[in-house]
Amino acid sequence: MIRIKKSDKKKRRGQPRRRVKSFWQHSVFAMSFIIFISGSISSGVWWVWHDDWLFKTAESVKSSFILSVAEKGFVVRKILVKGRVETSRQDILKALQLKRGTHILAFNPELARIRVEALPWVQKAIVERHLPDVVHLYLIERRPLALWQRNGIFSLIDKKGGVIPLGDVSAYANLIIIIGDDAPTKAGGLFKVLAREPQLENQITAAVRVGGRRWNLHLNGQTEVLLPEKGASEAWTHLAKLYKNHGLLFNDLKTIDLRLADRVVIKQGDNNVVKNGIKKLPEIQLKFKDRTHKTFKRYLRPNTDTIPFSDKET
Repeated sequence: MIRIKKSDKKKRRGQPRRRVKSFWQHSVFAMSFIIFISGSISSGVWWVWHDDWLFKTAESVKSSFILSVAEKGFVVRKILVKGRVETSRQDILKALQLKRGTHILAFNPELARIRVEALPWVQKAIVERHLPDVVHLYLIERRPLALWQRNGIFSLIDKKGGVIPLGDVSAYANLIIIIGDDAPTKAGGLFKVLAREPQLENQITAAVRVGGRRWNLHLNGQTEVLLPEKGASEAWTHLAKLYKNHGLLFNDLKTIDLRLADRVVIKQGDNNVVKNGIKKLPEIQLKFKDRTHKTFKRYLRPNTDTIPFSDKET
């Protein structure tokens, strides 16, 4: 009997058969397929973006929704404004771009806020939609402080030293005139000092910045007060005490020099002294008894109101 060894059996079988991969299992095909799918998706996205199909569809859905809710009363019927003093109702309506019957959901509060804050008097604005039919506007307006005279031209200055871009400033002729390149930015500190003595402050018609260091004040257009560079507050308080005790003597003084810490130097002059360089508008030539800060009284009144739509829009 012939026995066949296992080793001989393996030799007879030969080499193992190699497995053949299908075409779709080949790496080249897989890579080509991935590239094809990616290209198709990119082409589709490019077509949608280029054709504005997605944008047009979204706008169409938005318009349909707005029209449907408008039929249920979601249109602007009232505009409530809080904080308005100087800004006119016409300017607010123009900035809001609202008309009677405007769909409230089509109204963009953020864009309206940007337009409102571009108005001359507005420092900050908040615009809100209150469904179903009310738009609320909250304003923080700039407060006028003084008239800045530069090259013979008057500009209205707010409390932060910014110029309020108004073409006509005659309505604010009762405010103090300030002169000097850096006067607007320094006037706030000066006015805080002057406000401590209101009886004397009401007589100031102009304040001139000298050398970017100190101020010269003009009382009733006839007496010039020279404040020191340092210690202006103390000097002003001392002058107020002198005015309280010797008020009549101030009527015939040309200058009051407070720059020395241990003494007050005065110079007498004519009653009708008008300093060169300080011009006056016709409306600024007011008597002392009429010279009250009427401008600031506007801010004491109730300032919440409703802005009606123009009758032409009905």
